[in-house]
Amino acid sequence: MARARGRKPGVGSTSSAARESARPATTDRRGAVVAALMLSMALAALDATVVSTAVPQIVGDLGGFSVFSWLFSGYLLAVTVTLPVYGKLSDTFGRKPVLVAGSVVFLVGSLLCAMAWNMGALIAFRVVQGLGGGALQGTVQTLAADLYPLKDRPRIQSKLSTVWAVSAVAGPGLGGALAAYADWRWIFLVNLPIGAVALWLIVRHLHEPERETRPHARVDWAGALAVFACGGVLLTALVQGGVAWPWLSAPSLALFGTGLALVAVVVLVERRAAEPIIPGWVWRRRTIAAVNLALGALGLLMVAPAVFLPTYAQSVLGLAPVAAGFVLSVWTLSWPVSAALSQHVYRRIGFRNTAMLGIGTAALILFAFPFLPYPGQAWQPTLLMLLLGAALGLFQLPLIVGVQSTVGWAERGTTTASVLFCRQTGQTIGAAVFGAVANGVLAARLGGASDLDSVTRALNSGTAPEATRRAIADAVHAVYLGASGAAALAFLVLLFLAPRKFPVLRD
Repeated sequence: MARARGRKPGVGSTSSAARESARPATTDRRGAVVAALMLSMALAALDATVVSTAVPQIVGDLGGFSVFSWLFSGYLLAVTVTLPVYGKLSDTFGRKPVLVAGSVVFLVGSLLCAMAWNMGALIAFRVVQGLGGGALQGTVQTLAADLYPLKDRPRIQSKLSTVWAVSAVAGPGLGGALAAYADWRWIFLVNLPIGAVALWLIVRHLHEPERETRPHARVDWAGALAVFACGGVLLTALVQGGVAWPWLSAPSLALFGTGLALVAVVVLVERRAAEPIIPGWVWRRRTIAAVNLALGALGLLMVAPAVFLPTYAQSVLGLAPVAAGFVLSVWTLSWPVSAALSQHVYRRIGFRNTAMLGIGTAALILFAFPFLPYPGQAWQPTLLMLLLGAALGLFQLPLIVGVQSTVGWAERGTTTASVLFCRQTGQTIGAAVFGAVANGVLAARLGGASDLDSVTRALNSGTAPEATRRAIADAVHAVYLGASGAAALAFLVLLFLAPRKFPVLRD
């Protein structure tokens, strides 16, 4: 590949020849490496959701009901805040050592979780798992781009999208089955043989060619610590605000104030670092900045169906939990198919226009949800979810493939990590914002301090009147309108910020 004419290399990049010769020479062994990547992606996705349905058994064994939500929050926070760190490390030292180290940390965390003796220990070990999970997510996506040239990348990315979607949806069912028929500790123990196979395949079959390295390459550990602290504090404020304490309470204000102060520390440290964890070019380049913001909006809008649709299906449509899960899961059928076919579209009209077509369609689909009849039939939201998955597949994959193709090897890890970090952060913000919106609508409709959880429990126990069902429908409709606004925001970002033609490097 050759760098586009007139383009300046990014901060800390190696020479062009060394960078572009660093595509892993795995032609004969690429299938084994891809299998390892898919297994690693499945583990990272499963552990984000697998614990949810096993909470009663875990709490019954270990106690700690008041803090069990940190089983999810601790893992996701650790994954999110470590993504930029692992991205930079993979650009500095190579993908293989980062992926191997992350896999080992993840498996050690899984073993420790299975051995936990109380809820505090289990939460701490879930954080250890997340520290490894951040390496799995970011490095797997980066390696997928390293392994394949541009024309073949949609194939591997669609496979990874399928694995992620199926694993995320299957996680709660698997966790519930293991907790009911075996023991909740097997939720973590099953990671060990699967992760060990993936780790063995990577060690045995992934061989990265030697590349030119700077003799005194330094890791920005101060920047890494600052990014970790800043992200952890701000994401904790978003996750716990309105749940563990009111938004305007002293703990919430203290966390947000500390987070903003740490933002200033991150900026100061990164501007002085020779090899910053989050280099300035990530936001100075229009293409990368636009994709970061657009996929941040994607994370935001995904909260609406992923979090609120199962409640709607059970409380408003009266479906059983399994049927409600099916209404949500249909988008995992259309998303990867659409993603795989998107290459035929973006080769004709470009990455940006394909993504705009997808997110524009998604905005209309989300906007249509509040106009469904009440109470309606199950096939109606199911059809919308099927169409939404197809639209988002047409949106996300062209952006990821496109932005990875605008950078060389020595910048690809950082670029991919920044994209995933923004999407994860968008999901965290979306959960906080849309949770507040839903609870606010419920309180207004029911004339009190009601929240979605308490109202749903009343419905399940058969003690709630019909007015409560209508209030839940109104709350979910408001959330979907907000998600439609997030999709429209992503459309505008691509329209006004992204270049009409991505500056793709030639293979």
